[in-house]
Amino acid sequence: MINVTKTFFPPIENYQNQLQRIWKNEWLTNRGELLLELEDKIKNYLSVSNIIIMTNGTLPIQIALKILGNYGEIITTPFSYVATTSSILWENCKPVFVDIDAEYLTIDETKIEAAITPKTTAILATHVFGNPCNVEEIEKIAKKHHLKVIYDAAHSFGVNYKEKSIFNYGDVSTCSFHATKLFHTGEGGALFCNDAELHHKMYYSHNFGHNGPLDFFGLGINGKTSELQAAMGLSVLPFLSNIIESRKEVVEYYNSNLNFAILKTIKIRENTEWNYSYYPILFQSEEQLVKVQKVLNENEIFPRRYFYPSLNKINYVNGISMPISENIASRIICLPLYFGLQEKELALITTIINKEIS
Repeated sequence: MINVTKTFFPPIENYQNQLQRIWKNEWLTNRGELLLELEDKIKNYLSVSNIIIMTNGTLPIQIALKILGNYGEIITTPFSYVATTSSILWENCKPVFVDIDAEYLTIDETKIEAAITPKTTAILATHVFGNPCNVEEIEKIAKKHHLKVIYDAAHSFGVNYKEKSIFNYGDVSTCSFHATKLFHTGEGGALFCNDAELHHKMYYSHNFGHNGPLDFFGLGINGKTSELQAAMGLSVLPFLSNIIESRKEVVEYYNSNLNFAILKTIKIRENTEWNYSYYPILFQSEEQLVKVQKVLNENEIFPRRYFYPSLNKINYVNGISMPISENIASRIICLPLYFGLQEKELALITTIINKEIS
């Protein structure tokens, strides 16, 4: 069976060595030694100044919206994972969709200003498949209209734009450390924020609002993660270069062997050092996609329709038509991409696809 992704498991003895530290410390949660070490190592790896690791990748979005959304309208993309939109609604804000660029698949920055109203408080945009948004233009728009910018960078661990981490852009960036991601802690996520005062609010908000054991800075929830998750992160991080290189080889194979006279793939924004997090392909029609997917499934190959449906179409959102996002969502699929995927498996995948679209 070839799934769309496969969790990277570090050598078990590496994880066991980290577990022995936990047993020695007798400390399982509440920002223990392993978590603090992991935060420091990630800061060094990414060249970022701060990180707050949390128990999943959705909580950082929710906390950012709680603090910056102010129950207002949030301009966002319809082409993302459902957590982007559901977090807006969960925090009692209103999603206002702006269509996407047909090549980069990120929010179309040229359409943002037309969606701004007196109720708009923030922009929540997604770096789709690790492909950066047009961060410069979004920043200009946000400053002009006094809006906050939150980036859902769930797919973007290791991505650099103009020689610095993509997490350094916006007021807040969030990331997922889910088991399906190239860097993971089993479950987990992180929040990045360069402003010291805002970072302080984000920090205490993920820790019940605590200011020491008996006092409180303000309102908070529990977003903390455990030493067990940190142990997995410490075990995975040393292999990141190998993971990215392996995924790059898979991407290069697809690029060289798929029939791009018929298919299309994502256009990576200029000045980007990409992380090879996903491999989306666009068919000419949904019918063609369904036909190919059926044959792949019959051969025990299971790509996935990221992101379908377009989020303006989900049943708890009264979204207006987003023609580009809806069109892309109907005919895009992500092919298997993970560490250790073999050339013979890639040959089977590409052979089936090319045969069925010819």
